[in-house]
Amino acid sequence: MIVLFTDFGLNGPYIGQMQASILRVSPKTNMVNLFANAPSFNPAAAAHLLSAYVAESPVSTVFLTVIDPGVGSQRRPVVAEIDGRYFVGPNNGLFDVVASRADTAVLREIVWQPDHLSDSFHGRDLFAPVAAHLENQTLPGAWLSDSIPYPSGSSVTDLQEIIYLDDYGNGITGLRASQIDEQARVVVRGYTLARARTFSDVEEGLPFWYRNSNGLVEISVNCGSAKQQLELSIGTPFEVVGQD
Repeated sequence: MIVLFTDFGLNGPYIGQMQASILRVSPKTNMVNLFANAPSFNPAAAAHLLSAYVAESPVSTVFLTVIDPGVGSQRRPVVAEIDGRYFVGPNNGLFDVVASRADTAVLREIVWQPDHLSDSFHGRDLFAPVAAHLENQTLPGAWLSDSIPYPSGSSVTDLQEIIYLDDYGNGITGLRASQIDEQARVVVRGYTLARARTFSDVEEGLPFWYRNSNGLVEISVNCGSAKQQLELSIGTPFEVVGQD
Protein backbone atom coordinates (compact mmCIF):
# COMPACT_ATOMS: atom_id res chain seq x y z
CA MET A 1 0.00 0.00 0.00
CA ILE A 2 0.92 3.67 -0.22
CA VAL A 3 0.75 5.72 2.97
CA LEU A 4 0.22 9.46 2.49
CA PHE A 5 1.95 11.73 5.00
CA THR A 6 1.60 15.43 4.18
CA ASP A 7 0.92 18.89 5.54
CA PHE A 8 -1.60 19.65 2.78
CA GLY A 9 -4.74 19.68 4.94
CA LEU A 10 -8.05 18.06 4.05
CA ASN A 11 -9.55 21.16 2.47
CA GLY A 12 -8.75 21.92 -1.13
CA PRO A 13 -7.70 19.69 -4.04
CA TYR A 14 -4.15 18.69 -3.11
CA ILE A 15 -4.68 15.25 -1.56
CA GLY A 16 -7.14 14.33 -4.31
CA GLN A 17 -4.75 15.43 -7.04
CA MET A 18 -1.97 13.28 -5.61
CA GLN A 19 -4.30 10.29 -5.33
CA ALA A 20 -5.41 10.76 -8.93
CA SER A 21 -1.77 10.85 -10.04
CA ILE A 22 -1.15 7.56 -8.23
CA LEU A 23 -4.24 5.89 -9.70
CA ARG A 24 -3.29 6.87 -13.25
CA VAL A 25 -0.20 4.68 -12.82
CA SER A 26 -1.64 1.96 -10.60
CA PRO A 27 -5.46 1.89 -10.56
CA LYS A 28 -5.72 -0.83 -7.90
CA THR A 29 -3.38 0.72 -5.37
CA ASN A 30 -4.54 0.76 -1.76
CA MET A 31 -3.93 4.15 -0.11
CA VAL A 32 -3.99 5.20 3.53
CA ASN A 33 -4.17 8.93 4.24
CA LEU A 34 -2.30 8.76 7.55
CA PHE A 35 -1.62 12.46 8.12
CA ALA A 36 -2.84 15.36 6.03
CA ASN A 37 -2.00 17.87 8.77
CA ALA A 38 1.56 17.05 9.73
CA PRO A 39 3.43 20.10 11.10
CA SER A 40 3.25 22.67 8.30
CA PHE A 41 6.56 23.79 6.75
CA ASN A 42 8.39 21.86 9.50
CA PRO A 43 10.22 18.74 8.26
CA ALA A 44 12.26 18.47 11.48
CA ALA A 45 9.16 18.10 13.68
CA ALA A 46 7.33 15.99 11.11
CA ALA A 47 10.29 13.58 11.04
CA HIS A 48 9.67 12.60 14.67
CA LEU A 49 5.96 12.14 14.00
CA LEU A 50 6.64 9.99 10.95
CA SER A 51 9.07 7.78 12.86
CA ALA A 52 6.50 7.03 15.56
CA TYR A 53 3.96 5.69 13.05
CA VAL A 54 6.16 3.69 10.67
CA ALA A 55 5.92 0.42 12.61
CA GLU A 56 2.15 0.20 11.96
CA SER A 57 2.80 -0.50 8.28
CA PRO A 58 4.28 -3.74 6.96
CA VAL A 59 7.61 -4.10 5.22
CA SER A 60 7.44 -3.00 1.56
CA THR A 61 4.98 -0.19 2.33
CA VAL A 62 5.61 2.96 0.29
CA PHE A 63 5.38 6.22 2.26
CA LEU A 64 4.59 9.23 0.09
CA THR A 65 5.80 11.97 2.39
CA VAL A 66 5.50 15.60 1.36
CA ILE A 67 6.35 18.35 3.81
CA ASP A 68 8.24 20.46 1.34
CA PRO A 69 8.68 24.18 2.05
CA GLY A 70 11.66 24.15 -0.34
CA VAL A 71 9.68 22.86 -3.34
CA GLY A 72 11.19 24.12 -6.59
CA SER A 73 14.55 24.85 -4.97
CA GLN A 74 17.81 22.91 -5.15
CA ARG A 75 16.75 20.37 -2.51
CA ARG A 76 16.94 16.85 -3.94
CA PRO A 77 13.98 14.53 -4.61
CA VAL A 78 14.80 11.10 -3.22
CA VAL A 79 13.69 7.57 -2.45
CA ALA A 80 14.98 6.20 0.85
CA GLU A 81 14.80 2.47 1.51
CA ILE A 82 14.80 2.02 5.27
CA ASP A 83 14.44 -1.43 6.85
CA GLY A 84 12.54 -2.65 3.79
CA ARG A 85 10.09 0.25 3.59
CA TYR A 86 10.25 2.99 0.97
CA PHE A 87 10.03 6.73 1.59
CA VAL A 88 9.47 9.08 -1.34
CA GLY A 89 9.83 12.82 -0.91
CA PRO A 90 12.25 15.72 -0.53
CA ASN A 91 15.68 15.25 1.03
CA ASN A 92 15.13 17.90 3.70
CA GLY A 93 15.50 15.90 6.91
CA LEU A 94 12.05 14.33 6.80
CA PHE A 95 13.46 10.77 6.86
CA ASP A 96 16.37 11.39 9.22
CA VAL A 97 14.73 10.13 12.41
CA VAL A 98 13.44 6.93 10.81
CA ALA A 99 16.85 6.28 9.28
CA SER A 100 18.77 7.00 12.49
CA ARG A 101 16.82 4.27 14.32
CA ALA A 102 16.96 1.68 11.54
CA ASP A 103 19.25 -1.27 10.89
CA THR A 104 19.63 -0.49 7.17
CA ALA A 105 19.04 2.72 5.24
CA VAL A 106 20.06 3.63 1.69
CA LEU A 107 19.26 6.66 -0.41
CA ARG A 108 18.67 7.17 -4.12
CA GLU A 109 18.08 10.45 -5.91
CA ILE A 110 15.12 10.64 -8.30
CA VAL A 111 16.71 11.61 -11.62
CA TRP A 112 13.58 11.14 -13.75
CA GLN A 113 11.36 14.10 -14.54
CA PRO A 114 7.89 14.00 -16.07
CA ASP A 115 7.09 15.90 -19.26
CA HIS A 116 5.27 18.44 -17.12
CA LEU A 117 6.82 19.31 -13.76
CA SER A 118 5.26 22.29 -12.04
CA ASP A 119 7.49 24.51 -9.94
CA SER A 120 5.26 24.24 -6.87
CA PHE A 121 3.58 20.80 -6.79
CA HIS A 122 6.19 18.06 -6.94
CA GLY A 123 3.94 15.93 -4.73
CA ARG A 124 1.54 15.45 -7.63
CA ASP A 125 3.90 15.61 -10.61
CA LEU A 126 7.03 13.83 -9.38
CA PHE A 127 6.69 12.03 -6.04
CA ALA A 128 3.25 10.47 -6.61
CA PRO A 129 4.15 8.72 -9.92
CA VAL A 130 7.41 7.42 -8.43
CA ALA A 131 5.56 6.10 -5.37
CA ALA A 132 2.94 4.45 -7.58
CA HIS A 133 5.55 2.68 -9.71
CA LEU A 134 7.39 1.55 -6.58
CA GLU A 135 4.21 0.08 -5.11
CA ASN A 136 3.33 -1.50 -8.45
CA GLN A 137 6.89 -2.84 -8.89
CA THR A 138 7.16 -1.14 -12.30
CA LEU A 139 9.69 1.58 -11.48
CA PRO A 140 12.29 1.84 -14.27
CA GLY A 141 15.79 1.52 -12.88
CA ALA A 142 16.92 4.58 -14.83
CA TRP A 143 14.59 6.79 -12.78
CA LEU A 144 16.86 6.55 -9.71
CA SER A 145 20.54 7.10 -9.09
CA ASP A 146 22.79 4.41 -7.65
CA SER A 147 22.22 3.75 -3.97
CA ILE A 148 24.42 5.23 -1.28
CA PRO A 149 24.32 4.65 2.49
CA TYR A 150 21.97 7.07 4.16
CA PRO A 151 24.10 10.01 5.36
CA SER A 152 24.63 9.64 9.10
CA GLY A 153 25.31 13.27 9.87
CA SER A 154 24.85 14.25 13.49
CA SER A 155 22.91 11.97 15.79
CA VAL A 156 19.19 12.62 15.88
CA THR A 157 17.93 13.30 19.40
CA ASP A 158 14.36 13.31 20.66
CA LEU A 159 12.54 16.62 20.29
CA GLN A 160 11.24 18.20 23.51
CA GLU A 161 8.47 20.24 21.97
CA ILE A 162 4.91 19.84 20.71
CA ILE A 163 4.91 18.40 17.20
CA TYR A 164 1.19 17.70 16.68
CA LEU A 165 -2.17 18.79 18.09
CA ASP A 166 -5.15 16.56 17.42
CA ASP A 167 -8.82 17.56 17.26
CA TYR A 168 -9.25 16.84 20.97
CA GLY A 169 -6.51 19.33 21.84
CA ASN A 170 -3.99 16.67 22.90
CA GLY A 171 -0.37 17.68 22.35
CA ILE A 172 1.88 14.97 20.92
CA THR A 173 5.56 15.59 21.53
CA GLY A 174 8.74 14.48 19.81
CA LEU A 175 9.99 12.74 22.96
CA ARG A 176 9.73 8.97 23.28
CA ALA A 177 8.25 7.97 26.63
CA SER A 178 10.85 5.21 26.92
CA GLN A 179 13.51 7.88 27.33
CA ILE A 180 12.21 9.29 30.62
CA ASP A 181 11.24 7.90 34.03
CA GLU A 182 7.62 7.18 34.77
CA GLN A 183 7.93 9.36 37.89
CA ALA A 184 9.27 12.32 35.93
CA ARG A 185 7.30 15.54 35.68
CA VAL A 186 6.74 17.48 32.48
CA VAL A 187 6.88 21.26 32.86
CA VAL A 188 5.18 23.21 30.09
CA ARG A 189 4.18 26.89 30.10
CA GLY A 190 4.48 27.03 33.90
CA TYR A 191 2.40 23.91 34.55
CA THR A 192 4.00 20.85 36.18
CA LEU A 193 2.36 17.64 35.01
CA ALA A 194 2.59 14.17 36.53
CA ARG A 195 2.26 10.99 34.51
CA ALA A 196 -0.99 9.05 34.32
CA ARG A 197 -1.58 5.70 32.68
CA THR A 198 -4.65 6.96 30.82
CA PHE A 199 -7.30 9.69 30.86
CA SER A 200 -9.66 8.13 33.39
CA ASP A 201 -6.87 7.88 35.98
CA VAL A 202 -7.14 11.63 36.68
CA GLU A 203 -10.08 13.86 37.54
CA GLU A 204 -11.92 15.63 34.74
CA GLY A 205 -10.29 18.90 33.79
CA LEU A 206 -6.82 17.97 35.10
CA PRO A 207 -3.78 18.02 32.78
CA PHE A 208 -1.24 15.16 32.75
CA TRP A 209 1.26 13.43 30.50
CA TYR A 210 1.16 9.84 29.37
CA ARG A 211 2.74 7.38 26.97
CA ASN A 212 0.48 7.47 23.94
CA SER A 213 -0.39 4.51 21.74
CA ASN A 214 2.62 5.16 19.50
CA GLY A 215 5.12 5.47 22.33
CA LEU A 216 5.47 9.27 22.47
CA VAL A 217 4.99 11.57 25.44
CA GLU A 218 1.59 13.21 25.05
CA ILE A 219 0.18 16.10 27.05
CA SER A 220 -3.56 15.92 27.66
CA VAL A 221 -6.48 17.04 29.82
CA ASN A 222 -9.11 14.52 30.86
CA CYS A 223 -12.33 15.52 29.07
CA GLY A 224 -10.74 18.80 28.03
CA SER A 225 -8.30 20.43 25.65
CA ALA A 226 -4.64 20.76 26.58
CA LYS A 227 -4.27 23.05 23.58
CA GLN A 228 -6.69 25.54 25.10
CA GLN A 229 -6.07 25.02 28.80
CA LEU A 230 -2.26 25.06 28.57
CA GLU A 231 -2.08 27.32 25.49
CA LEU A 232 -0.12 24.80 23.46
CA SER A 233 0.94 25.25 19.87
CA ILE A 234 3.26 23.48 17.45
CA GLY A 235 6.78 24.14 18.68
CA THR A 236 5.88 24.78 22.34
CA PRO A 237 8.90 23.53 24.33
CA PHE A 238 8.81 21.70 27.64
CA GLU A 239 11.20 20.43 30.31
CA VAL A 240 11.44 17.08 32.04
CA VAL A 241 12.22 17.18 35.77
CA GLY A 242 12.65 14.50 38.41
CA GLN A 243 14.79 12.18 36.31
CA ASP A 244 17.10 9.78 38.16
